[in-house]
Amino acid sequence: MAQVKWFEREFNFNSNQNIFPSIIERLAGTPVRLEEKFKFMPEDILSLRVDNTWTIKQNVGHLTDLEPLWQGRLEDIKKGAVVLRPTDLQNTKTTLAGHDDQPLEILLQNFRKIREQTVKLLEVLDEETILKSALHPRLKTPMRTLDLFLFVADHDDHHLARMTELQKILNFK
Repeated sequence: MAQVKWFEREFNFNSNQNIFPSIIERLAGTPVRLEEKFKFMPEDILSLRVDNTWTIKQNVGHLTDLEPLWQGRLEDIKKGAVVLRPTDLQNTKTTLAGHDDQPLEILLQNFRKIREQTVKLLEVLDEETILKSALHPRLKTPMRTLDLFLFVADHDDHHLARMTELQKILNFK
């Protein structure tokens, strides 16, 4: 089953339930899930391109590439920005980064390190900050800190699902 492309997804941020602790748990678990998923895969499989899309290593590297954006958007909300900082919708950083030239272990270590920084930033937030918002530039909708990091957790899962799909296509389960 093919999943919806990220930029075609629709998001609903209408819930008033504070699920922030669960969101932090998901975010903190992504490095572990990545490490577990790929610990026995040969390096050559991780760099194989399917239909001119990103490789598994590029998907892993992409998560690291975007972490400064998530941290920056948190800072935007905390400082009272009206609109969150934009991102490069072409993902140029990931395309040019040379993630396939890096050992998977380094890619995973880099992601773990920067994600741990993000989680530490989130763990100390008060409820007022968790519920504070700014406008998402692409979606044109207000996003609370809670919504932003639910969006990030969904983004993680989107790429994990894509990497699982690539594993199946490459006949490595």
